[in-house]
Amino acid sequence: MLYTFGIKDFIDIVMVALLLYGAYRIMKTSGAANIFVGILTFILFWFLIVHVFKLELMSAILNSLVNVGAIALVVIFQNEIRRFFSRLGSRQNWHFLEKIPKIFSGKGDEEKQTSFPVMKLVMACRDMSRSKTGALIVISRKNDLQEYIGSGDTINADINTRLIENIFFKNSPLHDGAMIIVDNRIRAAGAILPVSGNPDIPRHLGLRHRAAMGISERTDAIVIIVSEETGTISIAMNAKYMLNVTPEQLERFLTENIREQ
Repeated sequence: MLYTFGIKDFIDIVMVALLLYGAYRIMKTSGAANIFVGILTFILFWFLIVHVFKLELMSAILNSLVNVGAIALVVIFQNEIRRFFSRLGSRQNWHFLEKIPKIFSGKGDEEKQTSFPVMKLVMACRDMSRSKTGALIVISRKNDLQEYIGSGDTINADINTRLIENIFFKNSPLHDGAMIIVDNRIRAAGAILPVSGNPDIPRHLGLRHRAAMGISERTDAIVIIVSEETGTISIAMNAKYMLNVTPEQLERFLTENIREQ
């Protein structure tokens, strides 16, 4: 009896392809892409031995490795698995549900979000760059940053150029931590961010840059870094850097990306 390729088979293939692509992207941001490719190679080898060639002795050995390997994978990729479920449950994926009550209540167009004070933040970064004052600023977009806010001191203040500069002043107790901005307000300072373990990060970049990459790997936040050594301004978002940007480039980037929500 001939097998007929139907719509269910097509959907099945597409879903598997999307799953593999999503897993590869998450692994790539954490520098584990080579491990992921190696695992796929092992799975292909296991499938050929067990189901195609049906070699009994090799099948027994590989099946034992697969049983143990399933537990080992959870340990090895615990950060990636945590990130996957964090993104799955984030506001970014379910943001459209928030609009439903507004549509029925007729308030969809009435509620306008206050515009983000880009220039106040840019001027603070420009001044800190000139004085070589180190800074790490996280701007929330759609993902929840509450766990990182809780690691710092609550501020809950309007975005203000002088306030930002004072927080990152070298003698300030909050100088070494991260500032977190949510809904156009400074929510916390001195926050602790996860440090990226990506081996592809250039060695000359310091702890602030690695922390910026760490939070950008886990969330969709925009992160601004001002180097204490060189005074250069950099940006991290979606596990990618924009190094050594000018205040004008920073202004343009923030204007374009903060509104993409």
